[in-house]
Amino acid sequence: MLLLFTKIVIHYRYPTNNMRWRDRSESTRVHLAVEGSVGGTTLGLHMSADIIDEGGRVLWIGLDMPNPERFPQLFSHLSPVASSRFHAMMIAGALDKAVNTIISAANTLPSVKLVVLDDWCDKSGKIPKSQLELMSKLGKSIDSNIRLLLISKGTIDASGAREGNIFARSEQHFVDDGYEVWTLCRHQDGNRRNLTYSGDSYTLKIVESGLEIID
Repeated sequence: MLLLFTKIVIHYRYPTNNMRWRDRSESTRVHLAVEGSVGGTTLGLHMSADIIDEGGRVLWIGLDMPNPERFPQLFSHLSPVASSRFHAMMIAGALDKAVNTIISAANTLPSVKLVVLDDWCDKSGKIPKSQLELMSKLGKSIDSNIRLLLISKGTIDASGAREGNIFARSEQHFVDDGYEVWTLCRHQDGNRRNLTYSGDSYTLKIVESGLEIID
């Protein structure tokens, strides 16, 4: 397994957006199911920036590093000192070894408030039981006060029995495991997104600095 920490250099500027979306959920275990190419990574980075702005530390894990052009836009309001609390890890190898490394880092580094796994499973098909068990292990092995955000591609309901555009794969498994399930999909207006969780739906707009909430 390869674990690579990156240092991000960001030029600071003060934010001017008072419509910035703020996550109000109290759940510390979240499974975000996204429609393809709608901004799941952007949402995760937006939440990361908010955590860092509040003094916390973030562990970001993915098969690829965050987009080198998009990342500085989302973190531009943070000082270089603050942005050093974002630890991006690129992992190659067995998922079980990666999970063990994440658990160690989350429980060792100070002030970790958010752990994000982006695209941690295949983009389609049934999620293997072994991977679900690893996510259960991860959720139970890090401090309950640390938010764990899993981002994966969702699925559709071909039967039409459920209302909605996108659903989480293995949804019941995550619900039973104590996760709050979120979904992110396209709005009928192609420039906007629908984010749903805790029984509520929010209309968001992707902007340079992250996500704005639309009244």
